Amino acid sequence: MKSREHKVTTYNLREGIYMVEFPIWVFGTGNNVYTLRINNKSCSCGKWQIYTLPCSNVLAVCRENGSRTDIYVPEIYSRQTYRRTYQANFHPVLSENFWRDVPFNLIFYPPNMKKERGRK
Repeated sequence: MKSREHKVTTYNLREGIYMVEFPIWVFGTGNNVYTLRINNKSCSCGKWQIYTLPCSNVLAVCRENGSRTDIYVPEIYSRQTYRRTYQANFHPVLSENFWRDVPFNLIFYPPNMKKERGRK
């Protein structure tokens, strides 16, 4: 929904460089201009590089060009990868009555907390 408000300008179609402008919102935010390098999978907003998922600027460019957005989503987020993750059999964990005894005791000490001066 957010990407529908973006204005896309092509800098260099061959190298995949675009300028994406975001309009001013009601609360005064916005009016930002981002440079998107679609072939390098980078945007000056930084979200595409950080989250590895296409940001709203990528979606706006894809909408403008009529190209598919799923080609910019990493394979790890695909349905095939999801299905492969859960195709193995999982065995439920039995209740504590079936657990084996271990030859040692675990002792947990409270963290060393220093009392600070003043009110809590």
